[in-house]
Amino acid sequence: MKRFILTATLLAGSVVGLAHAADDAQLRTAIAGKHRSSTNVARDNWRHPYETLTFFGIKPNMTVVELSPGGGWYTEILAPYLRDNGKLIAAGAALDPARRSTVAFKQKLDANPAVFGKVVQGVFEPPSTYNFAAPGSVDMVLTFRNLHNWIGDGGDDELKGVFKAIYTSLKPGGVLGIEEHRLPEAMTQDPKTSSGYVHQSYVIRMAESAGFKLAAKSDINANPKDKADHKGGVWALPPTLANRDQDRDKYQAIGESDRMTLKFVKP
Repeated sequence: MKRFILTATLLAGSVVGLAHAADDAQLRTAIAGKHRSSTNVARDNWRHPYETLTFFGIKPNMTVVELSPGGGWYTEILAPYLRDNGKLIAAGAALDPARRSTVAFKQKLDANPAVFGKVVQGVFEPPSTYNFAAPGSVDMVLTFRNLHNWIGDGGDDELKGVFKAIYTSLKPGGVLGIEEHRLPEAMTQDPKTSSGYVHQSYVIRMAESAGFKLAAKSDINANPKDKADHKGGVWALPPTLANRDQDRDKYQAIGESDRMTLKFVKP
């Protein structure tokens, strides 16, 4: 009996290993696309888009929300990947001529309809507006390095509101994927997250308080050289290098920030 159990366990482990080893050719094609800016491609070594998205379990037939897409680093990958069989909702601030970032993002999408023509734009302006998806309609919500902004704007209450809106939008079994700058647990987290770094334990606690279950955590985007103690916070590091020539070589040697990568599931 013990031998049977051991054999079954080994076989199960092999199946899991094979599932994780399965290659997503469509995702690799999207990442290798000529439409991606050279500046963004240069950061693949730090951001690990293939490994990150496969860790979250993305599939090309999913409805996926990208919250606060910024300049569209991940949008460049997600849009062509989901174009034919899935759906990408880019949820950010409403188009406003006074906000250069929203205008630039809209121009980026409009400039290449072959890649971005099917991207749906939703309005996501916490804590007031969450018009990005109908309740229970989404397979996956992704957010990359945004939590510190929401915490900085409105503290725990704003982050709770964001997680609640995400939870409502997801189907049962839907996934929330988070990448965020990681603050060592031994360091004190500023309530306004002015350094850009956040405790991983805090993120997990806040997500679970909204009803999510932690499915997995990964060090795909870890960087042990980053001690999160820089003058000017995370922006001292590449690609921003906010301190300009001051200790520039030191920051470049560290590289981009140490980041948590967390996968949550709506039960």
